[in-house]
Amino acid sequence: MKRVFVSDCEGPISKNDNAFELTSRFVPDGDRLFTIVSRYDDVLAEVMRKPGYEAGDTLKLILPFLKAYGVTDGKMREFSAENLVCIPGIKDTLQHVRDLAPAFIVSVSYEHYLRALCEVLEFPFENAYCTRVCMDNYGIREEEKEKLKQIAKEIARMPMFEIPSDAESLDDLPREHQKTVRWLDEIFWKKIAEMEIGRIYCEVHPVGGGEKAEAIKDIVHGLGVAVADVMYVGDSITDDEAFKLVERKGGLTVSFNGNRYAVRNAEVAVLSENSIVTAVIADAFLRLGKSEALNLVKSWNRKALEKSLASQALLNRLFKLYPDRLPKAKIITDQNMETLAEESSKFRNKVRGEAAGRLG
Repeated sequence: MKRVFVSDCEGPISKNDNAFELTSRFVPDGDRLFTIVSRYDDVLAEVMRKPGYEAGDTLKLILPFLKAYGVTDGKMREFSAENLVCIPGIKDTLQHVRDLAPAFIVSVSYEHYLRALCEVLEFPFENAYCTRVCMDNYGIREEEKEKLKQIAKEIARMPMFEIPSDAESLDDLPREHQKTVRWLDEIFWKKIAEMEIGRIYCEVHPVGGGEKAEAIKDIVHGLGVAVADVMYVGDSITDDEAFKLVERKGGLTVSFNGNRYAVRNAEVAVLSENSIVTAVIADAFLRLGKSEALNLVKSWNRKALEKSLASQALLNRLFKLYPDRLPKAKIITDQNMETLAEESSKFRNKVRGEAAGRLG
């Protein structure tokens, strides 16, 4: 039986948050600007469930600011290649997976970044789904540049807001934060949308949320397999719809250093600085099926792994890297979900850095 490996990029494969890093590099106070817009993205996608809005559309909302500050396709390619940081072991992991089955990357990341990543990892770019945008195709008048620069400063001065974990509507946010969200609505969907550069919002379609689920459907259709044959690895809110689709259809879903959104929607939580754990689980799934992969995780200790049907070569690498204590791999249950979500979020911040780790 043919099975398929599909992974998100930033988190499971690399440590970068490329759009955050681009904005931080080229826009004054860009780190704060991006973080506020990312929190706004979480509110629209997860709390308000705005029709037509997908988790990860931050990458669309931020583009006019990048354009206003002179970011070109060339600068995006150069910056992405120079600042690429991969999860240790990921090149070997992807090569091992590709020796067993078709492998794909489904990412909200910009095409410029995915091309740089695929080149370094020797992974076929034609097997990558990502956000396509050609910055050089968009003109921008000086008047709009200045307006966008002022808006960027205004957003960066807004209060940072947290989203209550049980929030189900805008009314569940503190009043001050409700006001911020409404003001951001005005900025993005009226002020910027009505600018000439605003057409970028209609023409760029980030591969997040439902778009990731559609990518998986496209992959399995092209291969002539079922979604049940897919192992999907993700780490954030942009993976929610992919997780839900794959789990509903009987495939395997794995959160790799995921935030609370990922842990709440996956079946397996992995906390690891090295991708070797992904390789071990993927090897079991691709060779032996979902049940064996889950059994492997259920008895995740050295003694049980030594007696399992897992690849001996992979186990030797795992034990060499972690001679004393294995990285955590757990089946997610209703009972341990919140504890795992908290542990995984903290570990995520440690691996990727506090700024990128805290983004949705």
